[in-house]
Amino acid sequence: MRVLIADDEPLVRDALRDALAAEPDVEIVAECGDGDDALRLAAERRPDVLLLDVQMPGLTGLDVAARLDPALGAAVVFVTAYDHYAVRAFELASVDYVLKPFAPARLRAALARARERRKDGAAELRVRLDALLARLRAEPPSYLARFVASLAGRLRVIPVEEVIWIEADDNYVRVHTASGSALVRETMKTLESRLDPARFVRVHRSAIVAIGRVRELKPLDSGDYRVVLDGEHITTMSRTYRDEVLRRLQG
Repeated sequence: MRVLIADDEPLVRDALRDALAAEPDVEIVAECGDGDDALRLAAERRPDVLLLDVQMPGLTGLDVAARLDPALGAAVVFVTAYDHYAVRAFELASVDYVLKPFAPARLRAALARARERRKDGAAELRVRLDALLARLRAEPPSYLARFVASLAGRLRVIPVEEVIWIEADDNYVRVHTASGSALVRETMKTLESRLDPARFVRVHRSAIVAIGRVRELKPLDSGDYRVVLDGEHITTMSRTYRDEVLRRLQG
């Protein structure tokens, strides 16, 4: 079985590769870190199964699935950090998924189902993918439930409930909690759209805070504000975001 891996996090790709190495009938024919390359490589290498991260730079995993050539007849397994609504949509549409961080046994189970479902033919696979996309569009927004961060060669899971604030760090974001901080491969713009607006608000072009963690706003001579958060964490709120932040704080 020919498999393509597409995930923008190198540690996740490593974990998928290691888990697939234990499958004697699996050959990895391509790896990539964004949706555009995934779509191109799928056309070139013609895999039997695509392991697609849902959230990637460029085209998302859902975009890739929607644009796959139906004649390819490839089964799709989504690898995702999403929870709740999106996962329910996967199940209702009978589309395989694996939640990050995953256990090898869970991946093996998804591959076993992918083997069986490939027998259904390209038309049936397309029906399932179309059903998934329709359900996701009809569902309430699915917000991020956890961060999967790289830490000393390991993957660390950070529930959003533990997050105090988030700051931009080059091509990553740094997620701060009471126990420390960790880097997540994500851009601020993409991340903001994935966070529940009832729980998080952007206070600066390089900072997002958990609304329930805000303790004080101190005006500065520049017109900006110093934001004091739980645990004496401090960041800056620019004037551009002031009115929206105040509106959110007031409910």
